[in-house]
Amino acid sequence: MISYNVDGVRMPKIKKRETNAWIKAVASSYGRKVGDIGYMFVNDDKILEVNQEYLGHDYYTDIITFDYDEEDTIHGDIVISLDTVRSNAEKYQKDYDEELHRVIIHGILHLCGINDKGPGEREIMEAAENKALAMR
Repeated sequence: MISYNVDGVRMPKIKKRETNAWIKAVASSYGRKVGDIGYMFVNDDKILEVNQEYLGHDYYTDIITFDYDEEDTIHGDIVISLDTVRSNAEKYQKDYDEELHRVIIHGILHLCGINDKGPGEREIMEAAENKALAMR
């Protein structure tokens, strides 16, 4: 089950049924099934708090993914700062809706095993995001 919640922000205008089908199709393309996925949309203050409390990081980010995968089924909590999504859309001259969906699927790609912190991994993640966005 995929759930969408908010804390301190308004629910973004996403088509949940279509987004759920897209998420499942992307996960399936990596040989994974979708289990329990919880999205929490927050503001920058809240994502900083989560970053500090759970990861020991003292900085803002657009997304934090908590992975509870079991074998071929992905489970996780995905926290997304809508403030940072909006500022990144402006910074990179992207449509807000496209940037939001890029971040939504970024978390799923992490749950599918794609990383973006090591050498060359950011390019792999970006290519996977673009491929997933094309599936929308």
